[in-house]
Amino acid sequence: DSAGDYGNEKETGQGIQSALNQGIVKREDIFVTSKLWNTCHARQHVRPALERTLSDLGLTYLDLYLIHFPVSLKHVPFEERYPAGWFYNPEQQEIVQEHVPIQETWQAMEELVDAGLVKNIGVSNFPKRLINEILTYARVRPAVLQIEHHPYLTQEDLVAYAKGENMAITGYSTFGGNSYVELSEKARNSPNLLTNDLITELASKYKKSPGQILLRWSVQRGIAVVPKTSKAERLKENINIFNFELSEDDIKRISSLNRNLRFNEIENVTVYV
Repeated sequence: DSAGDYGNEKETGQGIQSALNQGIVKREDIFVTSKLWNTCHARQHVRPALERTLSDLGLTYLDLYLIHFPVSLKHVPFEERYPAGWFYNPEQQEIVQEHVPIQETWQAMEELVDAGLVKNIGVSNFPKRLINEILTYARVRPAVLQIEHHPYLTQEDLVAYAKGENMAITGYSTFGGNSYVELSEKARNSPNLLTNDLITELASKYKKSPGQILLRWSVQRGIAVVPKTSKAERLKENINIFNFELSEDDIKRISSLNRNLRFNEIENVTVYV
């Protein structure tokens, strides 16, 4: 699960190429996702953005390409700054929006499928009303919705809607606000899910780590997970969640922690209207 905005697609590509060259995996064995950044929503910028991602990753196609946010920002040429980030003028921390219709962006995404450059397209951080709008004119339907999803933000209505439209759902930030502590006062002041009394109780009950309980909760709700870590032992732990099952009652208990607490908030910008 990558994105041009993450600023590490070249390194990600090196890792992929190393695995391919060593015969550890074949290209068809891995599912590679990336995302279109907010500064490239205009039709003429969509394909160049994908081509930059493919070049950095060293690939000829993506399995999935998502619109990262339902926000369009003024374009920043790659030669000027890449990734562009949120600020048009970083020194002044100035955000400049650009009025690009979501239909224009989606149709440009569909052209990437036509060209064989991506196999599937989808959206990330989109609300129900915008997904519904896309479905009214989509020639290629969104295959995936990626959202912030953890016990403090269960997004029941949105999840049910996406499933009803046969969209697969990927949840990020499964462990809550840990990834946002340096960026968000809300995250710093929020209870840590990994030390939550209920989660630690269930970890003892199932003889698993708190992180494994949270990942398993999401998977049993029919939501794919994309946990990140820089430690090999944690990576192995995150994968080891398919040899046990939470009871329905325990899933409901975890879901009852919901407080509609969103850490990845879009501030000072207008979402498509």
